[in-house]
Amino acid sequence: VQLQASGGGLVQPGGSLRLSCAASGSTFSINALGWYRQAPGKQRELVAAISIGGSTNYADSVKGRFTISRDNAKNTVYLQMNSLKTEDTAVYYCNAALTIWRPGNSWGQGTLVTVSS
Repeated sequence: VQLQASGGGLVQPGGSLRLSCAASGSTFSINALGWYRQAPGKQRELVAAISIGGSTNYADSVKGRFTISRDNAKNTVYLQMNSLKTEDTAVYYCNAALTIWRPGNSWGQGTLVTVSS
């Protein structure tokens, strides 16, 4: 499975960004698509994941601000990020997995999100 992420950038606190990730290759093996992030000096952590049936798993820190969605026909997952905070600054990685509860082995290249005034 190959994953191509896009949509990162610089945004002010309180602003919004939308990330996209398109999957290609052996997409029949994908159940869950998710977003993880890694800030400087920190471990990679789950942001949100969504199953092919629409079940979701969110980190507590983003609940109510971020929304994950997917278009199964396009094998694409989206992350709408609203009310962004400086602590959301990180490299965001797309991931394909069998479950929404843990990451799989397929990762995208990462896209940088910087929240700063």
